Amino acid sequence: MLENIDALIAFHLFGIPINYTIFYSWVVMALLVFFAWLATRNLHATLHVSRFQTALEVIVMAMRSQIKDVSGDNPMRYLPIIGTFFLYIAASNLLTIIPWCYAPTSSLSTTGAFAFCVFCAIPIYGIRNVGARTYLRKYTEPLPILFPLNVLGDFSSVFALAFRLYGNVLSGAVIGSALIMLAPFLLPLPLQVLALLTGVIHAYIFALLAIVYVSAIGPEKKFIDTLNYY
Repeated sequence: MLENIDALIAFHLFGIPINYTIFYSWVVMALLVFFAWLATRNLHATLHVSRFQTALEVIVMAMRSQIKDVSGDNPMRYLPIIGTFFLYIAASNLLTIIPWCYAPTSSLSTTGAFAFCVFCAIPIYGIRNVGARTYLRKYTEPLPILFPLNVLGDFSSVFALAFRLYGNVLSGAVIGSALIMLAPFLLPLPLQVLALLTGVIHAYIFALLAIVYVSAIGPEKKFIDTLNYY
């Protein structure tokens, strides 16, 4: 039977209870920082690079390619926030293949925080791309009276991300637990492989939808990629 990880107390820090959601969020952040340090500690542009640098370059180029295809804009505008979403969610979901580990993304508080970040990023990027007046004009189209509905539409569509990711991760955990109970000796290995795949897919879908919302209003003129993207 699955437990609510927000209700499970991992330890107390200076008398403050720390639940498993916060604890494993710190674990994921520490792992990402550690592997980022391994990949970037000896960066150089020669042909002989470390495996960690090669893996990092592949991941970054793949994310830039996807962001460019979806947004039609300079991918470096959105790479920091979208790349963070993808790496954090993927690492969180992959953490579940380790016994007795919980995915922070199986908590609605975590996915809600991600959705709130996207909600805040939409006007920030929109105003930076086209200016405040042009951005705010979208809420008064086609009629100014629809302003509240347009704001509510942005709010509801973005926070649907939180429930979608939460539902996907939680449903996968429920199905996996049920199958293991039915066939505990035959299914664990295939389920671990499936968890690896679905964990990355969930992260990809969230990042893809996030870039759709964030880059919905971009500059009208095409950008010039000074970084020689191709």
